[in-house]
Amino acid sequence: MAMEEEDGAKVVRVENLNNPYQSESNHDRFKLTLNKLYAWSLVEYERVIMLDADNLFLQNTDELFQCGHFCAVFINPCIFHTGLFVLQPSSKVFKKMLHDLDIKRDNPDAADQGFIGGYFPCLLDQPMFHPPPNGTKLDGTFRLPLGYQMDASYYYLKLRWSVPCGPNSVITFPSAPWLKPWYWWSWPVLPLGIQWHQQRQQTLGYDSEMPVVLIQGLVYLGIIAITHLARPSWLSKLWYRGGGDKNVMISIIIIQSRSLIIIKAVVMLSIMMTSYLFPFLVIPHTIHPIIGWGTYLLGSFALSCIAIKVFLLPVVPVLTPWVGIIGVLLVMACPWYNDGVVRALFVFAYAFCAAPVLWISLGKIVSSRHTISLEREGFLPSRLVDPTQPSDPFNKLY
Repeated sequence: MAMEEEDGAKVVRVENLNNPYQSESNHDRFKLTLNKLYAWSLVEYERVIMLDADNLFLQNTDELFQCGHFCAVFINPCIFHTGLFVLQPSSKVFKKMLHDLDIKRDNPDAADQGFIGGYFPCLLDQPMFHPPPNGTKLDGTFRLPLGYQMDASYYYLKLRWSVPCGPNSVITFPSAPWLKPWYWWSWPVLPLGIQWHQQRQQTLGYDSEMPVVLIQGLVYLGIIAITHLARPSWLSKLWYRGGGDKNVMISIIIIQSRSLIIIKAVVMLSIMMTSYLFPFLVIPHTIHPIIGWGTYLLGSFALSCIAIKVFLLPVVPVLTPWVGIIGVLLVMACPWYNDGVVRALFVFAYAFCAAPVLWISLGKIVSSRHTISLEREGFLPSRLVDPTQPSDPFNKLY
């Protein structure tokens, strides 16, 4: 709605086309892609450029409106990509496509690409599109140069563009669905995602996500403040004390049966994992990556503080994964790599070096549960101390 009012964009609302191939597809995300066929019904326009949301424009591409009645890019040697294509609207073509849907014409991928590809099977044999300098609109079908649908993978290999055939105009992201550029966690795994968000910031903005992120940030800051000021809680005492008969309690605390140790270790590790997983799940998925990662680090730090305070865990081992996440973000976001291979090697080397550190930290966290330190002895029940024992310092419980 904001773009309609501010930029004069016209939104055409349509009913979802029935996808007869839905049962044949393994991906629910393709079940509505046949709605692209509605582009042929926009007969009030001479040319229409159909775009997927993951396209990133590097420069003006108005010359595409000079292309023929259908033009597309082959980023696959044999199959053109429907993330961007040019068409001339036609009621006749639209009705023919709807008829093909009704009779369930053969569709190799059960989505828009296979269906439209079957409607224009000879596009590979058509000439390459070169826009006339006088602005004349062409007729017929044409192949678009690769520069109009540059697979982001080409960039990640060299960390620069090296596509000689045609202008480097539009980037597409045909990656795994969970690494699409609008997800905040896709950067810096895929470096180009930040550019996609820069364009989004200039158009749609983040008005719908920012209030949620601000509330989460305030909650996390409050948690950090409370855990910093709070004394060991009743949960901490319950965790170390147990309850009941003195002899039973002594045997539990000193001997620590194997099953109890395992249960406590599982509980602690589960809570620690939750402190890193929960912030990831509640952050709005389409927020800007810088804001997303900042909120995630703040949230995981705050929840880790709860685990440290409740279970009296050692601070450095608990926060080692947190520091490790910051490290891997810096390694991936570093802008000075010569190419993508060097970048991948640095990420691998970092993971190789960080793994032993994480393992040692985990061992320290688990082993810290087997010992009751002098600091914790202060809130152990006094009845645990046997008055018949001499007050030799070596007889203290640790």
